[in-house]
Amino acid sequence: MHPDDTFLSRTLDLARQGSSQGDGGPFGALIVHQGKIIAESWNRVIATVDPTAHAEIGAIRSACQSLDRYHLTGCTLYASSEPCPMCLSAAYWARIDRIVFANRRDAAAAIGFCDADLYDELQRDPGERRIVMEHRPQAGAREIMTAWAANPDHSSY
Repeated sequence: MHPDDTFLSRTLDLARQGSSQGDGGPFGALIVHQGKIIAESWNRVIATVDPTAHAEIGAIRSACQSLDRYHLTGCTLYASSEPCPMCLSAAYWARIDRIVFANRRDAAAAIGFCDADLYDELQRDPGERRIVMEHRPQAGAREIMTAWAANPDHSSY
């Protein structure tokens, strides 16, 4: 069996376990570094009353702790389903090298998950989105950012 299939099989086990416990939706994820699983998670939205407690987010957080770094270069994210926009963004922020998934987002849509709506929403101008977004410039706001950038001891990420 190809290693990708072995790791994907484990994400399906995690998805099954978490959803059968009632922790959240049927989603599992893990992160592999140098051929070894360093983090596993399943969807815990219901259990934690946290809409961001997706399997991929949990795996990313755990992997960062495991490696003691906030960039996951050299890592692969395996997921039972194609990551939603939030999880995909988190993978980019973490600088994950590769994502491998089992189910496409249309399978998640077929059981009521709205990833397509979110992908569409992100394409809209901020003023045209369902959530009202207002830009209100504030005195001193930019200076906070420039001071951080000018600090030679800051950690860029």
